[in-house]
This record gives sequence, structure tokens and C-alpha cells, in this order.
Amino acid sequence: MGDQPARDPSGLVEIIAELESQGFTSEMTALEGGEVRCGSCGRSAEATTWDLSALRRTEGASDPGDMAAVLAVTCPNCATKGTLTLRYGPEASAADADVLTAVAAAGEPGTDPSA
Repeated sequence: MGDQPARDPSGLVEIIAELESQGFTSEMTALEGGEVRCGSCGRSAEATTWDLSALRRTEGASDPGDMAAVLAVTCPNCATKGTLTLRYGPEASAADADVLTAVAAAGEPGTDPSA
């Protein structure tokens, strides 16, 4: 991934629609332990093995609990492109936090949700 993303003023629906228009049409799922499951082939793999094309962060202007990141990723097993929506901050699930931590540890720019 090239550019470091900024927090996006768009809502989650708009971000996902934009990424879908770019071919990221499958819905991926975060799993505890830093793995991601493909919505197409059903297989899971470590988050660091997925190709990360984009990361867009947003947080609700009126509700900081709306902090989320949308990742545009490609499955390492079947090459399906899809989106992965992760919460960060106080609303993050263990699975979401594990995946974000794994991606940040891999050195992907803009994946530190505290930045």
C-alpha cells in the first residue's frame, strides 16, 4: 500500500460502496488470533498474508464509538477481492484488535489506529 490514509469524513456505507466499485465485492471476516476469513472460498489465513490495497479510517463526528477501519484486501487462497471492516478503540472486538495489531506489526502505513 502506498499512501498513508487519513481519517475519512465519509461514512462506512460510502467507503464500502466506493471500494466495491473498484472490485472489492466480497465481505471478509476478522478472526481472533490475527486471521481473516474469505467470504468467497471460506478459508482463513494470517492477516499479514493478505494483500492490502487500501485502508480507510473513519470515526463518527458525534460518536467516537464509531471508530472503524475498512481494509480493501485480496485473499491469498483464491485471489478474491473484498472488504474487511474493523472497529478500533473502545468498541473493538478481540478479533478486530488482533487483525489490526497483526497488520500494524507488518509495517503497513496508516494501520496504527491510535495515530
